[in-house]
Amino acid sequence: MARTDLSRRDLLRAAGLAGAAAPVAALGTRVWAQGASAQPVPVKLAWNATAICLSPIPVAVTQGIFQKHNLDVELINFAGSTDQLLEAIATGKADAGIGMVHRWLKALEQGFDVKLTASSHGGCSRLVGSHAAGVTTLESLRGKTVGVSDLASPGKNFFAIYLTKHGIDPEREITWRQYPANLLGLAVQKGEIQAIADGDPNLYLLQKTQPDLVEIATNLSGEYREKVCCVLGIRGSLIQDDKPTAAALSRAILEASDWVVQHPEATAEICTSMSTASAADLTAVLRTLTHGHHPAGLELRNEIKAYAEDLKLVNVLRSSTDPALFAETVTEDVLS
Repeated sequence: MARTDLSRRDLLRAAGLAGAAAPVAALGTRVWAQGASAQPVPVKLAWNATAICLSPIPVAVTQGIFQKHNLDVELINFAGSTDQLLEAIATGKADAGIGMVHRWLKALEQGFDVKLTASSHGGCSRLVGSHAAGVTTLESLRGKTVGVSDLASPGKNFFAIYLTKHGIDPEREITWRQYPANLLGLAVQKGEIQAIADGDPNLYLLQKTQPDLVEIATNLSGEYREKVCCVLGIRGSLIQDDKPTAAALSRAILEASDWVVQHPEATAEICTSMSTASAADLTAVLRTLTHGHHPAGLELRNEIKAYAEDLKLVNVLRSSTDPALFAETVTEDVLS
C-alpha cells in the first residue's frame, strides 16, 4: 500500500473549481476536523486512487464531509489484489476500504474479518461489441471472444452471470481473453476479440473514439438497474471495539455519494487529477452511475445475498456456500 500521490495543488484547485466551502488537506494526508468538540478519530481508508467510480472519497475530502463526522482520515492508495486488500484491512494495516462487489465477494468467502457496512453507487461496468464483427446483441456473442483486463474482474464475473441468465453458457460458448486495459480497443481493431467487458471511464472513452463499438449491456441492465456496485468494508474488530467510528465513516461515504448526485460537474472537476479524461467526459461517466442508490443495513444484506446466488450460478462462489448465511456473515448494520 502507498499513500495517494495527488498533489495539494491539484486538490485545492479542484476544490476551488467545485466551490468547496474551505480548503482541506491533500489526499494522502490526514484530514482533520475543524471546530469539533472531540479529538478527531484517526481512520486509514484504502482505495484505488485512479478509480473515478470512487469519487465520493475525494468529494468527502474537499467538501469537509469526513471532518463533519469527526474523522481524521488517511487515504492509502492500494493497487494489489483484493485478497491482499482484505487481508490488510483484517490485520489492521488499514481500517476500511472501498471496492467493487463482484470482485470482493469471492475474497470475502475466504473468511477475512471485514464487514460490508455501506455502499456508494451502482454502475461502471459495460459490455460492448464490434459492429463490424456483427456483435451487437447478446445472442451474437455466441462463439465469440470477449476481451477483459482481468480474468477475475468485476466485469467478467458480472457479464458471465448476465449471459447465463440469458441462456448463453459463458464458459462453453464464450472465449474470454485478457489484455491490458489500454490495449483492449486495439485488440478489437486487430480482430483478436469481438467484444469487451470492462469498466469506465475506459470503455466510455473507447466508445467515443471507436464508433464501431456498440453497447450491449451494463451492470445496470434489466434486474440490476437498482443494484449496488461499489461497497465499503470495515475491519470487524474496529466495528466491535468502536462502532460509532464505523458508523461515522459509513455515514460520510453515504453523504458524499449524495453530493456526487447533486453536483456531477463539480465532482468531475474534483476528480480531474485522478484521470487523463477531461472534466466533460468524467461528468458524462458520473451521470451514468447511480450514486443515489447506496444501500446499507438490511437492504445491503439482501443485495449481497442476491449477488452471492448469482456468483454461485457461475461457479465463482463455492457450491456449498449458503447465500443467506454468507450475506449475514459479511455484512454489518452499524447505522441502526
